[in-house]
This record gives sequence, C-alpha cells and structure tokens, in this order.
Amino acid sequence: MVEVGERAPDFELLDTELKPRRLSEFLGKRFVVILTFPAAFSPVCTKELCTFRDRMALLNKANAEVIAISVDTPFTLKAFKEANRLNFTMLSDFNKEVITKYGVVHESLLGLKGVAKRAVFILDPKGLIVYKWVSDNPGIEPPYEEVIRIVDELSRKYSPVM
Repeated sequence: MVEVGERAPDFELLDTELKPRRLSEFLGKRFVVILTFPAAFSPVCTKELCTFRDRMALLNKANAEVIAISVDTPFTLKAFKEANRLNFTMLSDFNKEVITKYGVVHESLLGLKGVAKRAVFILDPKGLIVYKWVSDNPGIEPPYEEVIRIVDELSRKYSPVM
C-alpha cells in the first residue's frame, strides 16, 4: 500500500472516451485528488461522487483536480458520468492494476472479487502523496470537508509550480 510521503505510482488507464490517460499528465501545476470507489451506480458510490461533483467549485478554487477510478468498464463509467453529470475525469481500472499498486483492493465484496476500496489520495503537484484515507467498509463515505480543508490549506501553503 502506498503511504503519505511517497511518490504516487504513475499509471495509464482509459477514460470514458476510451482515451489513454496517465497520472503524470495531471501533475505539475495542480493538486490531484484521486478517488477510488467500488462500483458505478451503487447507492453509496453515487452519493460520494455526486458530493464531490457538488463541491468541485471549492476544489477548483483550491487548485485541485479530481480523478475517480473504479474497476468498471469505460462504457459503464461513461453512462454513470452522464447520468449524474459528473464534472471530473473518470478512469477504468478494469484490469485492477492501479488498485493493486495503491493497495486498495477488496479481495471479496458481496462475492465480487477485486473491486476497489473506497479511498482518497491527495497528491501535490510533484506527485507526492500528502493525504490518504482508505476504508475497508464500503458503506462509509470519505470525510468530504476534511479533504476540501486539506486541499485548501495545501494550496495556500504551496506556491504554484511553473
């Protein structure tokens, strides 16, 4: 499992338009908030991602970009994104490479093997993990206000990377 202070492992995953996206393309000038979640269209995941959607203005003000990752197919994620008007990047980790690298794999969840744990990682512009929250209980939502507060504090602490 990755830890605070470590460099976040780079990855390449397909987005909802089937375009390969690398973590490294998001780094440099912004903080990156990586969300991993178990399953599109499930009640708790829908609530979580819609809550982040509704707080994007605060995250953008704090110079942060959100990337949401699950093991759902890009097609499922596209439908989920459109149905909920999600305003951030969604990536498919169908082959479970990223959730394995980051150490956020549910070995079995309701009989499903290898879905993502609900987790939040905040990366600084250089790709260092500055915050980590992981839940073994898929029914527990992330601490939204804490995530926003930390990104806001970090954005005031760090000078922009040029």
